[in-house]
Amino acid sequence: MLTRIISGAVGVVLLGAVLFFHDTIVLPIAVAAIIAVMLFELLRAVKLHKCIPILLAAEACGIAVPILYHISHEVKDWHYFIRSFKTIDPPHYHIILFCIVLAAAFVIFVTWLRKHKEIRYEQVFFVLAVMILVPQAMTTMIRIERSWQMTDDMLSSGLFLLIMGLCGAWIADTGAYFTGVAIGKHKLCPEISPKKTIEGLVGGILTTAIVYTVAFSVYYGFTAKRAVIAFVTGAVCAVIGTVGDLSASMVKRQIGFKDYGKIMPGHGGLMDRFDSVLFVLPTFYAFIALFGVQ
Repeated sequence: MLTRIISGAVGVVLLGAVLFFHDTIVLPIAVAAIIAVMLFELLRAVKLHKCIPILLAAEACGIAVPILYHISHEVKDWHYFIRSFKTIDPPHYHIILFCIVLAAAFVIFVTWLRKHKEIRYEQVFFVLAVMILVPQAMTTMIRIERSWQMTDDMLSSGLFLLIMGLCGAWIADTGAYFTGVAIGKHKLCPEISPKKTIEGLVGGILTTAIVYTVAFSVYYGFTAKRAVIAFVTGAVCAVIGTVGDLSASMVKRQIGFKDYGKIMPGHGGLMDRFDSVLFVLPTFYAFIALFGVQ
């Protein structure tokens, strides 16, 4: 238990440091590092982490997403300056990223052809899926922060929304845990996650919805519309986060893993900590972009 507490405290401190420098290159570098570790853990789960060509291709594809997104955002203000020279056009980063993904996929398929007796198609398509899903989902951290950079006397709106997006997954876990311990009787998915209960799920949904409603009302000011949108957003994020958590647990069950890694003693790997975040962050971003609460 002590190891788990110390490990968690170190993780909180590191996350706090990254968020403190949220408006610098520290955030995209941190996101790229998280993606790199998560992809390694996932490739290790399907026993492809020792296949260097596939590992490097997936890692290159994953790391490129947050870094290129950061660069594309930073150079927007320089477009007119660049165009004034009449010699070069602003770079098309979405095209560059597409080429990187295509090249990574090509390397993976060529490697598969060369080692078709050792590598199965399930492994190949698993890698193709995670090297697109994980980077895109985790880069939503940067999208949220960069999309709403209005500042006020407290926090930048982007930083506040980023914190709430991350909390959308972790608050639900906390609420579900304590509710399940207190009144949980009916198992939710006993074969996948024996400790999860239906009562815990409901508790996590209500906890997240209430916290969202209070937080957004305090930060932006209370209106009935904002309260309703925040409540619904929190509830949906809690449900989506549970699906993400169960999906990651199901993969571990089927491959016979207890944890994805050991980078956080007592907690497992980064995939064990960010499995629900992979689903919650894009959902949160979509809700805020479509309905807005700011």
